[in-house]
Amino acid sequence: MPLFLDSANLQDVRQAAELGFIAGVTTNPTLVARAGLDGKQAVREILEIIDGPVFYQVTAADVEGRSAEAREVFDFAPERMHIKIPSTLENFALAKHLTDEGINCAMTAVYTSAQAYLAGQVGATYIAPYVHRITTSIGDGVGTIRDCAAVLKGTPTRIVAASLKSVDEVMAVLIAGAHDVTIPLDLILQLAEHELSQQAIRDFSAAAKFS
Repeated sequence: MPLFLDSANLQDVRQAAELGFIAGVTTNPTLVARAGLDGKQAVREILEIIDGPVFYQVTAADVEGRSAEAREVFDFAPERMHIKIPSTLENFALAKHLTDEGINCAMTAVYTSAQAYLAGQVGATYIAPYVHRITTSIGDGVGTIRDCAAVLKGTPTRIVAASLKSVDEVMAVLIAGAHDVTIPLDLILQLAEHELSQQAIRDFSAAAKFS
């Protein structure tokens, strides 16, 4: 169950890389804009910082442009790049053409198990369901992960759950069948901490003074 950093902030990427257990980095146009970077340059720099997979989302206005953009960015590091493509009918067709060429495609903005099914049919390496957005807009995000896992069973397509806002939500999607999760740095740090763990450390330290 690999853990990905969801960020285009290079400082966050460096801090995450230092932890030693982050599998890779996912980016999207919003994160890139928030970091004040050019998307392609951001990906090049992230590839230099971290050893694992890196995800880049195409943004061109038409299929031809997205196709060219996908090929260009994939060539940055073919063994590690995954091209994120939003889930629409024309983009599923695009992903099929790209995967047939050996380009790793990750279908993003997934909201339904039907979209997950199509992602499996076109050979996507990943789907990225927007869990919290599903819950707040149309229903049960964790339940959608469970349905996607059932639909994709027996396929190589992995579920990297995105749009996660709390530790409880992260754990719920993993239990529901997500293969991986992608979350911001602050939530990664929260996974490691609990007030009772800190209390136990204080208790052990106090006891050690009398040993």
